[in-house]
Amino acid sequence: MSKIERFEEIQAWQKARLLVKEVYSISNTGGFVKDFGLRDQIRRAAVSIMLNIAEGFARKTNKEFIQYLVIAHGSAAEVQAALYVAFDQEYLSEAEFDKLYGSADNTSKMVLGFINYLRKAQ
Repeated sequence: MSKIERFEEIQAWQKARLLVKEVYSISNTGGFVKDFGLRDQIRRAAVSIMLNIAEGFARKTNKEFIQYLVIAHGSAAEVQAALYVAFDQEYLSEAEFDKLYGSADNTSKMVLGFINYLRKAQ
């Protein structure tokens, strides 16, 4: 694996960025528009994934980076839980839920894979 020079090169960050775009897009429609609390929470959780990957990378040690990736992984689970709330409130169709949940799950798996890689490198 070549050395990563910038956090933007991290595939998990790229995937998280796409998830944020999807979350912002869907939360600008339907019932989400009026549910300010849920809309804000799911957006902050999605953004947290990106921000924690970037901040952890900037720490320059694997130990600290892993800590931030663990937080990012938790934020991905928070997005998934919020999606259930949105689905149960009928803000999302089943297809929209499945698509977003899958994106969050893929992001989560990429973050977890990166954590495992860094732990082995220690």
